Amino acid sequence: MWEDFTQYIINNYADADKIVEVGAGRFHKVASILQKNLKTSIVMTDIKPSCKKIIQDDICNPDLKIYKGSSLIYSVRPQPELQPCIIKVAQIVGADIIIKPFSTEFINSDKMKLVNYKKAAFYINNYPNINMI
Repeated sequence: MWEDFTQYIINNYADADKIVEVGAGRFHKVASILQKNLKTSIVMTDIKPSCKKIIQDDICNPDLKIYKGSSLIYSVRPQPELQPCIIKVAQIVGADIIIKPFSTEFINSDKMKLVNYKKAAFYINNYPNINMI
């Protein structure tokens, strides 16, 4: 399933300048696969970084400089209360967004569209690159 999720990102964001993962936690498999397969900057953020590779940031009170210039902001299994914050940051910086919730969870937002790609299910929205910063 992770292979399908990362393959979708690789196929659709090969030319991205920067991709940001929100809430990296201790699960770095997605970012690791992307770093091996893309020639783009992969930035990981979390409110409580688990290692030095992760930038400390609170997505609900974000440092928008971290996200500025990103083509994609994605999050793997974010807590439901963080999802509106992730969507808002993506809108502000004009980045596409992908949220991969738990398999039993759905996102109740008219801004997000469910995508079933092979064995992976996730929500996506493409925002025009308006860069409101």
